[in-house]
Amino acid sequence: MRAFDYARVDDPASAVNAASTASQYLAGGTTLLDLMKLDVMQPTNVIDVNALSRDFGAIETGPAGLRLGAFVHMAEAADHPAIRRDFPVIAQSLQLAASAQIRNMATLGGNVLQRTRCTYFRDTSWGACSKRNPGSGCAAIGGINRKHAVLGTSDACIAAYAGDFAQALIALDATVDIVGPQGPRTTPFAQLHVEPKQTPNVETVLKPGDLIVGFSIPAKPWFRRSLYLKVRDRESYEFALASAAVALDMDGGKVREARIALGGVATKPWRTPEAEAMLAGRQLNEKTAARAASVAFASAITHGENDYKPELGRRTLVRALLQAAGMEV
Repeated sequence: MRAFDYARVDDPASAVNAASTASQYLAGGTTLLDLMKLDVMQPTNVIDVNALSRDFGAIETGPAGLRLGAFVHMAEAADHPAIRRDFPVIAQSLQLAASAQIRNMATLGGNVLQRTRCTYFRDTSWGACSKRNPGSGCAAIGGINRKHAVLGTSDACIAAYAGDFAQALIALDATVDIVGPQGPRTTPFAQLHVEPKQTPNVETVLKPGDLIVGFSIPAKPWFRRSLYLKVRDRESYEFALASAAVALDMDGGKVREARIALGGVATKPWRTPEAEAMLAGRQLNEKTAARAASVAFASAITHGENDYKPELGRRTLVRALLQAAGMEV
């Protein structure tokens, strides 16, 4: 780990003022410290923002919906009775992530900004990684890419987004609150992450000094019919090979409205509005679910070892849709 300056701040303004282009905010630190030790991230200034949990560390529920402070820990949100009842996809996405120890430390704000698990990104002996070394290429293309993305890729990067919670947020039309040098702002969570294109080192719309302080999810009774299904190599402490966050508004066996987000298969949290539109107004059964899954993966591009992923992703989505349809709410 390289030398760095450390500062502790007590309010958002102090955090923003202390930040620079070479700064990183520290809360749970479960991703940042790991990557600093690997020399992948090399901040010259680390700003400890844990004191901000006094203002942004609460879970609030009410008629308007759910408000999650960015400094809420993953375990706290996963175990919250109102979240488990009214937004089960959120609780499940958090419960199925990481280990119990990490869930006790990691914050929701940091979780949505976690970096990819791509070996070529995390191992600095590989020179060709445009996410770590802009313009250098992508060693995973033609390399070991069994766990890599098939949606939203480019010839500069096929690294998969590693998180789970973010899929639940985009499926439920969440917004994210940000404070920064230009003041506070709120944006749809679906616009936070960007596709790699030719600049995979740019992963979000956040600017230097920007700090996520909270998330809001609207109140919709049918969000109770939601779930997160995660397929992985083992049952604990493993990242998704394919996952699906779904929410369904049903009229008997017919879909009024659907929300679908995919994980493990894309370069960012991946919403599938075309598949959602395909289901609207139709009876939900294995046949229509399979059609929606085919639409969701119509643009998939594979690179050898991950050729299996579109089929696994389709089967995962079909299973999630049918399980959600069968829920008693």
